[in-house]
Amino acid sequence: MNDMRRIQQGMGTAPKDEDVIDVSALLSALWRGKIYVALACLIAIFAGGVYAYGFATPKFRSTAVVMLNNREEQVVDIGNVLGGLGSDTTVVNTEVEVLKSRVLLGKVVDKLNLVEDPEFNPALQPPSQVAQLKAAIKSLVLPVEPVQEPSETQRRDRTINSLLDALLIRNVPQSLVFQVTVETTHPVKSARIADELVDLYILNQLEVKFEATEQATSWLTERVTNLQISLEEAEGRVTDFRAGTTLVSPEALGVLEIQVKDTRDRIENLRSTQSSSEARLAAMQGASTPQEQAELSGDAQLQRMLPRLDEPSVANMFEVRFQQLENRLEQDIARNASQLVALQSSLSSLEQQIEQQSSDLIALQQLTREAEASRLLYEYFLARLKETSAQQGIQQADSRILSSAVEPSQASAPRKSIILAISAVLGFLIGSALVLLREARSRAFRNAEQLEGATGYATIGQVPLIPASRRMDAIAYLKDKPSSAAAEAIRNLRTSVMLSNVDTPPTVIMTCSSLSGEGKTTIAISLALNFSAMGKKVLLIEGDIRRRVFSQYLNTSQKDGLVSVVTGARSFEDVVIHDEMLGADVLIGDKGQANAADIFSSERFAKLIREVRSLYDIVIVDTPPVLIVPDARVIAQNADAIVFVVKWDRTQKEQVLGALREFESVGKPVSGLVLNQISPRGMKRYGYGGNYGPYSTYGSKYYLN
Repeated sequence: MNDMRRIQQGMGTAPKDEDVIDVSALLSALWRGKIYVALACLIAIFAGGVYAYGFATPKFRSTAVVMLNNREEQVVDIGNVLGGLGSDTTVVNTEVEVLKSRVLLGKVVDKLNLVEDPEFNPALQPPSQVAQLKAAIKSLVLPVEPVQEPSETQRRDRTINSLLDALLIRNVPQSLVFQVTVETTHPVKSARIADELVDLYILNQLEVKFEATEQATSWLTERVTNLQISLEEAEGRVTDFRAGTTLVSPEALGVLEIQVKDTRDRIENLRSTQSSSEARLAAMQGASTPQEQAELSGDAQLQRMLPRLDEPSVANMFEVRFQQLENRLEQDIARNASQLVALQSSLSSLEQQIEQQSSDLIALQQLTREAEASRLLYEYFLARLKETSAQQGIQQADSRILSSAVEPSQASAPRKSIILAISAVLGFLIGSALVLLREARSRAFRNAEQLEGATGYATIGQVPLIPASRRMDAIAYLKDKPSSAAAEAIRNLRTSVMLSNVDTPPTVIMTCSSLSGEGKTTIAISLALNFSAMGKKVLLIEGDIRRRVFSQYLNTSQKDGLVSVVTGARSFEDVVIHDEMLGADVLIGDKGQANAADIFSSERFAKLIREVRSLYDIVIVDTPPVLIVPDARVIAQNADAIVFVVKWDRTQKEQVLGALREFESVGKPVSGLVLNQISPRGMKRYGYGGNYGPYSTYGSKYYLN
């Protein structure tokens, strides 16, 4: 995001929201760098073409088509012993993996002897130049170890891996059809491998089925034999049990159960009768009066005797009769008790018989069921054995070939058009990335909008690079070519400086920059030349007394200058010189013992400036770099206008802002900015050549270079 903000700031637009990407700014940056993008595309296309037409190995692709047979298409439906394949996704995916299995591919390798084919056996291929280079470098660093030849198994495994890389198996959507595609360097080889693979795949299905049939037959035979033995043993146990026990049946067991029930009912009735008799006997024995005895006995004869009990004979007969009834009741009770014992004994015997016969019947039924189960299982497996034996001769593969592989007439790879298209896209992306990266990393200024947007100051001049090999030649160029773009740019700068304050045009004009080498001295001298050409009386002061480069521009032998005047060693009139080429007076800088900042801070320097104001129409002071020494800030206190020079595509944003803050800190903001040493060719390269000032396509029509 920081880089994106840099691109936005570099194009002179301050982002309103840091999280918003200015698409128009990106497009503008790409358009400015269109030459680089186009060059990257051309290089990428050329590289792709060299690879596609010169280095890429042609590949030929051949395809065989196989279809799966689903379960309903089996010739004989014999259940699930050896049924066909299903048609769900799981089965389809499984068959794809079977086609790609190393076992099947190993058979293809063995059948076609691909181990001896250099295309599939990397060990037979000569080492590449990259591999040779790696080996050479490794031999220089590490001791050379003897190369161990790969074993037969390793060579076969590597060949299988290579074949797997050359194989493509695709299931046609919504179908049971597979496309088996093989891509090699020879068309015949591709078709042969594809056909051999599908043939071995179908043969493998038959082999698997025959093997499964044989295994099933063997297992079923053994199982039937064991079941037959088990059946015979179960039936033998039933026979032995029947011979060793009394013949029982559910019917006879039912009769015994009825007898038990009758016996239990009799016992219950007898117990009830016994209980009633015993109660009656106890009541009779407990009776105290003849009336109670007659009532409890229920005898009619005793009832008839009650009225005549006062007769001795009747009373005696009553006693005898009552005693007979008691004796008879006692005999009945004894007889019932004996019968009850006999019935209980009979019941116990019947219950024992029922229990024994029930146990025997259950055991017999269990043995019978076991024998029947053994028989059913035996018959089932016997039937499966017969069915499996019958299917051995009618086995079919679960797949069939729909189309054999055809030898391709044209190479499938490399696809030259696609390679070129991809190369073009990659070239565009790489070129765009480089352009955007350059824009994001650039902190310099390439046009006035960028400079104004970053600083908030107006750009009052845009000066192209003067085509001069020496500094002295720059003045000659401007003077000899007054209609050149550089000369016109200086005129525009002059006009902007004079109009910076309409009410009070500046007299003392100061030029400065952030660092050295940005062309501030050339700007100062050019302004002096331009003002003198207007008929103005101009004084050019070399304020950069630390470097003193005026001698490289002017042909003068003067030694004394500004410092001598300020210190009082020489008068102004004695040291000021008039340069014929400039048409202006020049006060060069000379070396003094005092510190430069102290000199410019002195009242004598301020007095000198006041004096030259009255003597000249324009006073131009060239000052040292702002970020290096404080001289420019001190001199600015006596200047009417400050022209700040920024070198095109070099001076960094932070440097410019730092220098401007230095001026603001002393209450002397600059009057305007000058974008200097602009390269017209560079502006066109960055995409600004058609729109901006003296380096524009339209502006160039007005200049004579």
